[in-house]
Amino acid sequence: MNKLRVVLADDHPIMREGLRLLVNEQADMEVVGEADNGREAIAVAQRLRPDVVVMDVSMPELNGLKATEKLKELCPETTILTLTRHSDDGYLQQLLQAGSSGYVLKQSNPDELVRAIRAVASGQTYLDPAVAETVVGKLGRRAPRGIRHDRKLSGREEEVLRLIAQGYLSKEVAARLQIGIKTVDAHKANGMEKMGMKNRIDLVRYAMLQGWLEDI
Repeated sequence: MNKLRVVLADDHPIMREGLRLLVNEQADMEVVGEADNGREAIAVAQRLRPDVVVMDVSMPELNGLKATEKLKELCPETTILTLTRHSDDGYLQQLLQAGSSGYVLKQSNPDELVRAIRAVASGQTYLDPAVAETVVGKLGRRAPRGIRHDRKLSGREEEVLRLIAQGYLSKEVAARLQIGIKTVDAHKANGMEKMGMKNRIDLVRYAMLQGWLEDI
């Protein structure tokens, strides 16, 4: 069985040690590298090309938000899972926009992190249950600003946007739907424009409103 290759990025050695022990205890994953600041996290990920980077938000030299943004540009195939003590939805919005696929609180049960790593590695968007209710309450119960209520997505546009919102890459969506990557990108662009969605935050908020992120 191929194990999920994980890189840990956190500036606290004790925290990294605990995370390493937790991850390495799992039969389906292993820690292949570590970093104690944002710049090192990018360098390590570029060198090792892991499946998942567990990224702390507050790190020296380059914080987790900026590191996430840069890493998604350089290693788009690597999935990023944010680990933080901050529970307000403002952080979540910024991180999703930067390219993070999940958000777990440091104060949550350790099993939550393991579950989150598996989820984002499989292409899903993962929100810690401790913040999901707040996020859905503030974002998901209302449509994004500017959303068009007088238009409806085609069946294919909905399929594509649903998968993109769940964290799948265009090539993965293409494989699942058995269509070309350019066709996926066209449906994504057309669907978002039709519904007045400007960015990934709008898409995730719309997905929450539609219930697309439930039970994934």
